[in-house]
Amino acid sequence: MTTGGTGRQSGWKEQTAPDRAWKGRSGRGRKALAAEQDRAAGGRERRYVPLGDERYALASVELKVLPRTRRIRAYLRWSDGGRSPARYLGQVDADTRRANLIAGWGLAARKGLLETPPTPPDSWASSDAVRAVMRANRGRDTRPELRLRSLLHRAGLRYRVSTRPLPGLRRTADLVFTKAHIAVFVDGCFWHGCPEHYRPSTRNSEFWQRKIETNRARDAETDLRLGEAGWNVVRVWEHEDPEEAARRVWTAVRGPEAQPPPMCEPHRRQRP
Repeated sequence: MTTGGTGRQSGWKEQTAPDRAWKGRSGRGRKALAAEQDRAAGGRERRYVPLGDERYALASVELKVLPRTRRIRAYLRWSDGGRSPARYLGQVDADTRRANLIAGWGLAARKGLLETPPTPPDSWASSDAVRAVMRANRGRDTRPELRLRSLLHRAGLRYRVSTRPLPGLRRTADLVFTKAHIAVFVDGCFWHGCPEHYRPSTRNSEFWQRKIETNRARDAETDLRLGEAGWNVVRVWEHEDPEEAARRVWTAVRGPEAQPPPMCEPHRRQRP
């Protein structure tokens, strides 16, 4: 029997692979399943796939025995904008599920599918535990996004979330108004070089300066490409007042002559 999912499997020719080699125990919750994946990958920070536009998704290795094959296949799965992409990694053939998960993560790493999200320099994430929390933050559904979406939805606007305005252009907008051809980007102050709040790093400054300049250039190219295709781009900084930002988006979608409704966030009822 081969090891580590090399693609050729010499065992189980006369019968299906044993359950212990690919099935997990039933009844386990999400925390237990996540912990299993973390251990197999060698840490939570090694489970991310890059989505582009500084976004990352937490992935998992799935083991399957397809009908009439008797062989265990490993797939890498993650979530992106309501979709669940999958990438076939290869065959694995160890005797235990744990070993096959480890082999699957090894295949994903060798194929170059994984990337550890960077931690901003000079941040408060000084410990491994805090960095792990930061890296687990979603690339979408951030607090500024959710507040903006809530206001626009309450005002009667409908939109698509985290999708590409142009299918052939690998740029994902946070909000897309298809009929009006409006693409809204909610930009983080650090990653996109906010003129008010961005502060150059004092550590590894040349690297981070190039990184931020590259992001700025990519943003400008995105605006240009979308503009050439007939789209209008609205960029909102994460520090902006959400009500003012919502009014800007409303005006872009409905036109300058349309009178926007009152934009105000609902007050949360405090617990007694």
